[in-house]
This record gives sequence, C-alpha cells and structure tokens, in this order.
Amino acid sequence: MLFCPKCGSILKPSRVKGELECSTCKFKIKPAKGARVSEVIKKKSKKVEVVEQDIEVLPKTKEECPKCKHHEAYYWTQQTRAADEAATKFLKCTKCGYTWRDYT
Repeated sequence: MLFCPKCGSILKPSRVKGELECSTCKFKIKPAKGARVSEVIKKKSKKVEVVEQDIEVLPKTKEECPKCKHHEAYYWTQQTRAADEAATKFLKCTKCGYTWRDYT
C-alpha cells in the first residue's frame, strides 16, 4: 500500500493501466518495476430491515361490513386477474377486522 506524498491519502489503481492515483489531489505515479498493482473491492452487506405497516395508514371509506354491519372500512386495490381487467378492491372493517372483496 502506498500513500500520496502530497496529501497522505491512499494511492489507488487509476484507469490508466499500471498507474496509481490519489483520489483526493489527483497525484499520479508509476510504481516501481516488478510491483503488482491490484485492487480488491469488498462490499459490506446491507442490513435490510422489514417493517410491517400498520393497516391504519390505509385510506378509509364508508362501506357496510357484511359481518358486523359497521359503516367504516379500510380499502386498497390489487391486480388479481389479467392486466386488461379492473383491479379488485379489498376492504377491511375498522371495527371487527373482517376482510372482503368488492368486484364493482
């Protein structure tokens, strides 16, 4: 590993084959004969955090629940059939949690 004599940053292989370049000040140098120039890039794996959304973030509508007759439900649409057909509307009662479909 070599360091830049101007700013002290690490010299990395440049796009020009066989040269080392400082990414900070752009200083370039050709390494001594017989030296190997290589770069190993190690990526840290990202942690993926899965967060389940609460249903309360969904929009509400005035629909009667077929189970408890309450008059408010969350709703969302989802493509369940062919792409050229209308999306299916799903509803979930805000009171009892019953879920049903509306095909209209």
